Amino acid sequence: MNPSAERWLDREAGPLVRPYARTRGRTRPAGEGFELIAVVAATGARPGDRLRYSPDHVRILRGCARPVAVVDLASEFGLPLGVVRVLLGDLRDEGLIRVVDSARPADGRPGRGVLREVLNGLRAL
Repeated sequence: MNPSAERWLDREAGPLVRPYARTRGRTRPAGEGFELIAVVAATGARPGDRLRYSPDHVRILRGCARPVAVVDLASEFGLPLGVVRVLLGDLRDEGLIRVVDSARPADGRPGRGVLREVLNGLRAL
């Protein structure tokens, strides 16, 4: 292994890429943010210029093929939550994903997904 490659590899953690490198220095998505338990799904629209998207964008878009919670995407791909939120914002801005169930709807009442999770939690007790 050459010396410059050793800088990017932690023997225990694997390859190291700083979160800000994955988001091009951005810490928040453009527009409205994403709640932890907001459910997102792919719209089915075809991505335009594929060279514009990073491998992380592509992975997250594939992960949204079925409705999934933002926090579950972060866990599934082992990415920091902030990174997932920024990448989801990019995909939303391009019309590739949409929020299908938000934790905080406009009327202030909890969404079905939140209530379903509470019910499942109560049943588990």
